[in-house]
Amino acid sequence: MTSIASVTLEVADPAAADRFYSAAFGLGDRLRLRASEAPTSGFRGFTLSLVVPQPADVDALVESAVRAGATTLKPAAKSLWGYGGVVQAPDGTIWQLASSSKKNTGPATGRVDDFVLLLGVEDVKASKQFYVDHGLAVGKSFGSKYVEFAADGPVKLALYKRRGLAKVAGVSPDGTGSHRLTIGSDAGPFTDPDGFTWEQVSKAASL
Repeated sequence: MTSIASVTLEVADPAAADRFYSAAFGLGDRLRLRASEAPTSGFRGFTLSLVVPQPADVDALVESAVRAGATTLKPAAKSLWGYGGVVQAPDGTIWQLASSSKKNTGPATGRVDDFVLLLGVEDVKASKQFYVDHGLAVGKSFGSKYVEFAADGPVKLALYKRRGLAKVAGVSPDGTGSHRLTIGSDAGPFTDPDGFTWEQVSKAASL
């Protein structure tokens, strides 16, 4: 099964971004940074999500991110599906911090259960088939609205309509230029229908 070892954010100042992410989230090798001055504006078409056990963990992540320099796009709050908030890192990357639980069972654990890359795509069905053809196995699928692929590595992948993902993130769907993102996988180098770039990494790197 195809696995995703890491995501690489392309940032103007890797040293500053490293300081932010080390202080805010501490994700290790799953998150990498690379210098880039590629033109980009508005919504970049993706979000990164950290799924945690309970609301206290969401609050702790939001607090550490804001303290390190992030901007709050959506304050943490209860919703139909659980509890979560959205922040934007100084480099422009949008992060969803969420838990399926609405109640705490104790103090914050500091644990991240899932690291999820959500790609906002124009045609969910077409992108789903593209990724199946490249070796990814579907875990959950809700027609033309949302697809989640089975995870066999540190990073999970899901697809969502671009406009819907922007709405969830609390931003305008408009955006141009580079995604400022590269996905590291054993699937081999390719670019998907929405312009997201994948690069080759060994299977061992994802374990």
